[in-house]
Parts: sequence; C-alpha cells; structure tokens
Amino acid sequence: MKNQSIVLLICSIFVASCGTKKNQMNQNIKEPVAKIIPKELEKHGDIRIDNYYWMNERENQEVIDYLNEENAYYNNLTSHTKDFQVELFEEMKSRIKEDDSSVPYFYNGYYYITRFEKGKDYPIYARKKGFLEADEEILFDCNQMAEGHSYFQLGGLNISDDNKYAAFGVDTVSRREYIIQIKNLETGEIYPEKIEKTTGSSTWANDNKTLFYSRKDEQTLRPDRIFKHVLGNDISNDELVFTENDETFTTHIYKSKSKKYLILGSDSTLTSEYQILEADNPNGEFRIFQPRTRELEYSISHYGNHWYITTNADDATNFKVMITDEDKTGIENWKDLIPHRDEVLIEGIDIFKNFLVISERSNGLTHIKIQPWNNPEAAYYLPFDNETYTAYTTTNVDFDTDILRYGYQSMATPSSVIDFNMVTKEKEVKKEQQVLGGKFNKNNYVEKRVWAVAEDGTKVPMSMVYHKDTKLDGSAPLLQYAYGSYGSTMDPYFSTVRLSLLDRGFIYVIAHIRGGEDLGREWYEEGKLLEKKNTFTDFIDCSKYLIAEKYTSPEHLYAEGGSAGGLLMGAVMNMAPELYNGMIAQVPFVDVVTTMLDDSIPLTTGEYDEWGNPNEKEYYDYMKSYSPYDNVEATAYPNLYVSTGFHDSQVQYWEPAKWIAKLRALRTNKNLLLFDINMDAGHGGASGRFESLKEVAKEFAFLLDLEGISK
Repeated sequence: MKNQSIVLLICSIFVASCGTKKNQMNQNIKEPVAKIIPKELEKHGDIRIDNYYWMNERENQEVIDYLNEENAYYNNLTSHTKDFQVELFEEMKSRIKEDDSSVPYFYNGYYYITRFEKGKDYPIYARKKGFLEADEEILFDCNQMAEGHSYFQLGGLNISDDNKYAAFGVDTVSRREYIIQIKNLETGEIYPEKIEKTTGSSTWANDNKTLFYSRKDEQTLRPDRIFKHVLGNDISNDELVFTENDETFTTHIYKSKSKKYLILGSDSTLTSEYQILEADNPNGEFRIFQPRTRELEYSISHYGNHWYITTNADDATNFKVMITDEDKTGIENWKDLIPHRDEVLIEGIDIFKNFLVISERSNGLTHIKIQPWNNPEAAYYLPFDNETYTAYTTTNVDFDTDILRYGYQSMATPSSVIDFNMVTKEKEVKKEQQVLGGKFNKNNYVEKRVWAVAEDGTKVPMSMVYHKDTKLDGSAPLLQYAYGSYGSTMDPYFSTVRLSLLDRGFIYVIAHIRGGEDLGREWYEEGKLLEKKNTFTDFIDCSKYLIAEKYTSPEHLYAEGGSAGGLLMGAVMNMAPELYNGMIAQVPFVDVVTTMLDDSIPLTTGEYDEWGNPNEKEYYDYMKSYSPYDNVEATAYPNLYVSTGFHDSQVQYWEPAKWIAKLRALRTNKNLLLFDINMDAGHGGASGRFESLKEVAKEFAFLLDLEGISK
C-alpha cells in the first residue's frame, strides 16, 4: 500500500535557532492549491464531505496538471538540496559492490547465479551446467530487456524440469501486472505468445510443456483465476482450470519441492485452502486437500508418503506442525508432529531427507531449530548471541543433502549467507556482504534492544543502532521506523544506505509494534480490526520512551513508514503531532474509509479481514475514527515528505494527493509539506538498484536539511 517535475524559485528556507534547525517556509513561494469540489459521501446515515474526491479521475488533465504542479513545487522548494542529494546518492552507491553476484545454488543439474555488472542497474540471471567452472549460460540480461522502459521488473522465473524452457513475467508499468512469456533456452528464442494480466508467476507440469499460471481481474487486480497453457498452442485456447469466486480470496499455483504435486492455493487474510494434482497428470482434476473453514489457516509440504502441515488448527494460535498420510488429506487425519507452544510462533519448515528444520520466533527474535527424523530428542538450535539479529533459511531446493543454507544479519553486521552441516555442525560462510569505501567498521556502531511500555501496560520492543560517538543526551536526531500491519514482521536488518544517517549522528530505531507478528500471532491480532489503534498508540509510546530516555527530543525526532506504514504515519501525526519534527510517508494508505468502501479499487475486498468491512457500521465508525484523511484538523503539523507512484496498484495515487491538499488547507503552521510523485512508477518506486537509491537520497536530504546538516 513513491516521485518527479517543473517551475519556480526559492531562497533559503532553513535557519538555525537556539541550536535547533527549524524550518521557515519562504513566503514568496506559492503552495499548490487544489480545486475544491465538495462531494457528499453517505453511509449508515453518516455524511462525509470530500472536497478532493475529483482527484481519482486518472485520465483527467486537471488531475495530471495538479500533480505536475506539486512536483514543480517540490523540486523548487528542495532545489538547494539537489547537490547534496547527488552527494548522498554517490556516497551510498560507493558502498555497493557493483559487480556483485549471489551465492550459486545447485538445482536439477545446474548452478544458478544472479549477478550485477559495474555501472548497470539490473540483474543478469545465469547458470552453469554441472560445475561452477563450466561455461556461463546467460538466461536473462535485464539491462538489455529494460532498455526503452522507465520501469522494468522481471519476476516469476520458472524453468522446466528438462531444463529447456523458461517461463518469466515482465512488468514495465509498475502496476504488478505481468506479461508471461516463454524462452527456449536451447535456441535463445523468446516465443511470440504473451500472456497478459498475470501475477508473473507460473509452474510447469512434469511433461515440460504444460504451464499453469494465475491471471488477475482487470479492474480489481485480484488474482482470481488459474489457467493452463500448452506450449505451442494459441493463448486464446488456454484452459480455465479454477476460478476463485470469493472476492476476499486470491489464488496461486506452484509445484511441491518433491516435484510430485501441483498445488493450487486460495488464501484470504484468515483462511486458506489447497487443491492438489499429480504433476505427471496435468490434464487430471484437482482435488481439495482440506476444504476452507473460516479462520483455519494451513500450508502444506510433501515428502515421501506424507504431507506436512503448518496450521493454526485446534486453537494453535502460534501454529503447530502436523502430519498425515499422502492419501488422507482431510483435517480429521492430521496428527501433531510439533505441538503448539504459547510462547513460540512457528513461521515455517524446511524438509530434508534426514532433518526437519523449523523456523521459529520467540521474544521478538528468530530461531532456527534442526530436528533429525530418526532422533527428534536430539533436536538443537543454531546459536545466535546478538541482541538485534535476524536469521532465516534461504534457498534449500534439494531434499537429499545435510547442508542447510541460511542467512544472518544484524543492525550493525552485514548480511551473510552460510552453509551449515546439520550432521557435523560445521558452518561455512559462503558470502558476507561487502561494504566498500574502506570506512565501515562494525565496531563503530552500537546496537541494542530496548522496551517501551504502552499505555495498556504492554511491553513493546525496539531495535536500535547508532554510531558509538553519538551523544545520548537528547540532542541526537533519531529516525523511528515501523510498519505494523498484516502480521508483517520488521526484523532488525543491516543497511549500507543507513550508514549515511548513522555517520552523521542519527540514531535509527525499528519499533516492533502490534499489528506485526514480531512477538507471535497474538501480537498481530491485537493490532488489527477493532484493535487497530494499538498500532498507532504503540508507536507513540515508543516515541515518548525515546524522548524520556534522552535518546532524542521532539525537535529532533523523525518518523517513517510506507504503505500501511504510511497509514501509521498519518494516524500518529493526527494523534501526537507535537512529538515529531518531521515525517516521511511513502505511498501512504490514508483514505481508509473511502477506499475500503470502494470494491472496484484493486485489492479492497481482500483487505476486509485486516481492517474490517465498512459496510458494517461498527467497522465504519471505527475506521472513520482513525482514518488520517478523515481526521485532518486545524492544528500544527510536523514537516512532511510524501512520495507516491502514479501507477500504484496497492495504494492509489489520489490518496496521498487528497491528503496533502487537505493538510495544506487546514494546517495552522508553515512547516514543509512536500509531495513527490513519480509519474512513471508504482507501489515499489523506481526500478533498478541505483535509481532506487536516488529516492532514498531525497528522503535523507529532507531529514538532514531539517537538522541543518548539508554535507
């Protein structure tokens, strides 16, 4: 749920006062003023007046003109930072190993590698047959494929079992609508057939000619149908295999790691259902694994003669692992393999011939448990001793191996890819992220875990990192980040770009607020639907803690969030504007009520289990009470930088556009309101590893300028 263009001039807008850099808007620069066309919106007898509803007319030239005017205003108001943005960009770019490559993994006779070349934005996908010294075969050079496109994304790369064909998806709009094509890897020919309006992902049946894929509804962009394409046949003759009629569900298809089954999944926020079909029999009929039952979630893995199910069945809030015979898939046949534990969230499993690997989370940190099949009592955990680390299994495509590949990083430790021998317990670091420039030393940074107490007594963890020379006397600038929705966990992670803030005295904090799954499933449940406000108050209480403990002060505290995290920014800004000097809201979901009432907008119906259905009055009233757009009032707001993409499929551009217009009309101070619209991009912002850095440079320049830091 990110930016650009034109006219005007500016004098200096930032002055220092009493040791604090406080922004003063130059009165000679005229802010964009959006036309007011009142629209009455009625629901449940309640009437809302939306003065800017007209902005949702994407093809309306007046809308485009207004967005261009906002871009012109942004560009001119930040013109004095343009050189600094370039410096920041070059600085961040200089830390990146430009000719980098992934750790190769072996699959079906080939080593697969993703690599970058110096000076190029996009990856090159390659493979080598049999051994790493073999000649390289380039599958896709995305730099060539991206030529002529302002945005490019390749996804869903999927190779047939005979290694002859690659199916792949391409998005050149940034609306997450991919065109699937097929490449003959022996001849290099890309077949002319183009399958449009897809998710980009697909899977081959074992006959190496039948391709299954999911297609999106043209209006809502909901993946609602599974089709079957036979190589060489006309796309128009593709067979419709399944239609997901429930508007709150999406559908997808993949092949089991064992390669025995095609698995067709249907998912909503709270419920899942799977259908299975032998991959050797692509013309057969899919059969239900376990019929959908409201609030029953499960995922399935096949190995040998059994299915392994990770599920919340039997009130297993934090999930458990169950097992059933291959031909007895109904829930009545499932038996506990790893029982439910109140204090441990099971996030997933990896199955090997001799070991079961369980990814767990407890006390806000990730853990990897290794359990031998022949001796479960000999199970053990990989040892991690950092306060703010994250560890996760990565590419493990082979059953018949004792090597587990996992990743590890912390706020101050670059990411590593590690091969771990589950028998000998020896590990080999295959790759550690390089930080170029010769200036980085992890010992120069302090990382810690601190806990705030929320207004209801709940302890909320935060992960923190700062340079060891940063003074903790309340004078340090601090950037507080969070997401807090959909059960998405914000694990502590390393960032080379973040060093540009840390080395200039910033403290960086990730607030693990409710709405995520950082402390288990209940942590998520307590931050959604009619308890959504816990997400916002947790963030505010974290801010108050950071101020009280003199990590920072309101004059130096900044907040950042994107998509649903942008909703967080908007809500927090309404509830406690006095705590923050500035905020960054990326592609923010801020017009909650209107969006959730419009089921023609992409993905709305699938969101009911997260936010509630406002067609029901209880949810309507609750949403309205926190929706950022509906609660803008005449008050003094922090400095604000908002970014969006004109083609965003997740959060439509008009949400932040309307929000900014309303803030301009009602705010009582003259703090910055900057609106940066990328007219060529969507929800993820610019494509390409370097172009995206330019967007980060804009954000950092905004923060540093407010602090009076210009180099």
